[in-house]
Parts: sequence; structure tokens; C-alpha cells
Amino acid sequence: MAQAPIGRFDDAPFIRACRRQSVDHVPVWFMRQAGRSLPEYRAARGPGSILDAIARPELVAELTRQPVDRYGTDAAIFFSDIVVPVAAVGFGVDVAPGTGPVVARPFRAKEDLQRLRPLEPEVDTPYVIEAVDILVGVLGVPLIGFAGGPFTVASYLVEGGPSKNFTKVKALMHGEPAIWHELIERLTDMALASLRSQLDAGASAVQVFDSWAGILSPRDYAELVLPATRRIFAELSRTHPGVPTILFGVGTGELLALMATAGSTVIGVDWRVPLDEARRRVGPDVAVQGNLDPALCLSSWEVVAEETRDVLLRAGTAPGHVFNLGHGVLPETDPGILGQVVELVHAEARAGVRASS
Repeated sequence: MAQAPIGRFDDAPFIRACRRQSVDHVPVWFMRQAGRSLPEYRAARGPGSILDAIARPELVAELTRQPVDRYGTDAAIFFSDIVVPVAAVGFGVDVAPGTGPVVARPFRAKEDLQRLRPLEPEVDTPYVIEAVDILVGVLGVPLIGFAGGPFTVASYLVEGGPSKNFTKVKALMHGEPAIWHELIERLTDMALASLRSQLDAGASAVQVFDSWAGILSPRDYAELVLPATRRIFAELSRTHPGVPTILFGVGTGELLALMATAGSTVIGVDWRVPLDEARRRVGPDVAVQGNLDPALCLSSWEVVAEETRDVLLRAGTAPGHVFNLGHGVLPETDPGILGQVVELVHAEARAGVRASS
């Protein structure tokens, strides 16, 4: 297994920004399958389940590289899905096109815990390790590995698929706290095993997508979710010290101060909270990532440019800003617009303007 050389990307703008160090330009990357708006993505990806595509390391490497090659982003997000670990252990999860993760037999009772055995990456997801290994050899920018936050993965398993109200998962959290605790612990173990395998294979950073944490009240998040998230980052800090870590959720404006205590080096912010306010909520000890509204990328370039500049202005001149969208790239996005966003951020957020001296 080809480990990335120690310190290979220490001076990369993305890594430096995650560590709240000065940069010569604000780094940019785009969340979650950023290549899916590209014609070359559709040509390479083809039909079928994303889980089938993820099991093909050479294809994963190609799809991961496409946004970097097209846009000149400062980091690459690994092409995968948050349900890969639970699918790999045989829980019965698929990703339906246009819908998202769906579960044949949702989690309903204590007995379902037995369906979540420990993840053994070298046995269960060797294709992930192989794809990371390939990418380490060909990428000229840091590779970001990722996993789903335990709550978000649990929500899919319990609800059986995407949900508007999350009634079943909330009922389990409050009605069966012992079962909930065990479920979250098992999913935390799986996330850690997956993240470690990606880092061991050479990823330079990792992001935890707790996409649906924003549906929780601050009290429920603090008591029923945050402890598991803290364990993930504490364990990664112990086993992979110095590696940048990112925590992201959607609709988490009321949770940002709590998320900042989870132990990640970066907090991802969606488009609902201006970055100046987000910085105030998370405090000076963590970097921020975000947060252009992805829907606005379907507007004219004049609108997108204005909003991009507003994000940069609100991020301020203090170190520790990674430019991103406030959620994933929408499939109908014009690739040319995203390319112009990267050019604008790189051109207008340079040393002496955005960086700390």
C-alpha cells in the first residue's frame, strides 16, 4: 500500500487553511460528487447503482479526478457514498437513482443490531483502499476521504430511506435510548474503521457528513449525537495526529457552537448562515468551510460572482477559510460556472487581501 509521503501536502493551501495558517489564495473544492454535472462524469459513470461504480477502483479514481482536472480545485473529494460501510456488511442498503439510500429491511428492534457487524475494511471494502492508493499516486492535490456521521447513517437505516420529518428515528432515540446508544456506537465504530482505512491508504484529510443533524434540537444533538461525533474526532486525533478533519451538516445554524466542540479542525457551514455569523458562533479555534448556495450556481454569472464575493467578504481576512458550496453540486449546474467560481476565488482572495500576515 502506497502511503502518501509525510508532509507531502503540508504547504498545500487546503491543508494550511484547515490548520488556520496563512495562504496565498483561499482554497476551493466542491462537495459531494462534484463531477456529476460534467458530461465526462456521465459518460464514465454509466447506468446502474452507484454502489456498483464504487466497487471499481479505476473508475472511482477517474471520477474523483474529474473535478480537479476540469476546475483546478485545491483538493479532491473521494468518490464514494456514506452508506458504503453498512452496505458492505450486508445490512441491505442500496442507493436508488434520484432518491438516495433505501433499505430493504429498516432497523426496527434490538435484534437488528446483529445485522451491523464490525467493518473490516481490508475484507469488506478493499476497493476503497485500492482506489485511494491509486489516487495518491496520481493526484497533485490533497485527497479528502469521508464517512457519514453516525446519526445521518442511522436515520437512513431506521427511516428506510430519505425522510422529511424523521419521525421513526426520533421515536427510537427517545423511546429506546439503550438501543439507540448501541446503534450509534456500532455506526461510530464503522465510521472510524472506514476513515482510518482511507487515511492509512494515503488520504490527506477527512470529512464527516452528518448531513441531517440539523433536524435535531440543540439538546437532542448535545445529548444523543455529539458524544459519538466527539469520539470519532478524538480517536482520529490519537491515531492520525495533525490530519485535518471537517464536520459538516445541513441546516445546522443552531448547532454550530455545539459542533465546534466536536473536535474537528474545520466546521462546514451551509448557505443559511452567513460566514461572518458562523465564525462568531464557532469561535476562533476552528476553521470554516463554505458556503455559496448551490442553487445560485444555476443563475447568471453576474449573480454567482456577486454572491461568491459576498462569501469571501464575510469570511474575513483571518486565516482558516476553505471556499465551498453550502451543500453538494446540483446535477444541472453549468460546469463553466463552477470553473469561473474557482478562478474568481483564486484571483481575488490572494496574499495581502485574504491571508494572514
